[in-house]
Amino acid sequence: MTATMIELDDGAQLRTWTAGSATARRFPVVMVHGGPGVPDYLAPVAGIIDDLCPVHRYDQRGTGGSPWEGEHTIARHVDDLARLLDAWGHDRAVLVGHSFGTNMAGYFLLAHPERVAGLIQIAGPFLEPWREADRAAQRARRTDEQQARLDELDAVGSRTDAEEVEYLTLKWHTDHADRTRAWDWALESARTLRPVNYTMNAQLNAAAKADPLEAHVDKLRERLPSGAVIIGGAGDSRPADALRRLGTRLDCEVVIVPDAGHFPWLESPDRFGTALRAAVEEQNRR
Repeated sequence: MTATMIELDDGAQLRTWTAGSATARRFPVVMVHGGPGVPDYLAPVAGIIDDLCPVHRYDQRGTGGSPWEGEHTIARHVDDLARLLDAWGHDRAVLVGHSFGTNMAGYFLLAHPERVAGLIQIAGPFLEPWREADRAAQRARRTDEQQARLDELDAVGSRTDAEEVEYLTLKWHTDHADRTRAWDWALESARTLRPVNYTMNAQLNAAAKADPLEAHVDKLRERLPSGAVIIGGAGDSRPADALRRLGTRLDCEVVIVPDAGHFPWLESPDRFGTALRAAVEEQNRR
């Protein structure tokens, strides 16, 4: 794996990683992580497929090793991805998005359909209505004491480092279907994916609400590459039916992994790995 800093036209420098090697007649894969506001965490997913093709990852501007301050917009992040493709020397690539990264991949497809050779969406995007069911499932996975402590920490204006780790763990452990390991997984993420760029999170979430991806489903269907796949977890707090509804609207395959949550590679690595590798292979059969 090679780590490289890539400078964009406005001087922002993004930390990137490339694994795998060029293979004849195989498109490269670019992974788009979620958040928004946390650095890349998709190295384990890249490792599932980097024997098949080149795989690129990057910290989005304002996160991790890509420090930057300024206004975050959907258009800016879409442009960043286009410029990264240029820097890597790719006219087209297969995009693999996760969580909010599926929204970013969708916006990129709308803006640059000619550059998307394939699309694999993991744990998103979700077609409304889904938020009420998600909130209910998350609340059910917290004890009353955990919810009270989360509310208390949420009201703190400036949390200590220890309080931030506790806060993020309380928020994130509900993403996992395996309740015996959920806390440990969330604690590890809370320790490694900091600091969270809360300004970026608020600005991009607001932008997505102002111009929701689901308002463009018809255009997405028209521009969707053949062989596109949505992969979700049956135990995600976000309802799998919301993914199935989107798959029906887009006329694309939806794979729901049993006993897996929002990060299906953790809870069901074999089934998820089989589905992901099959999806990457499918993109290169056309």
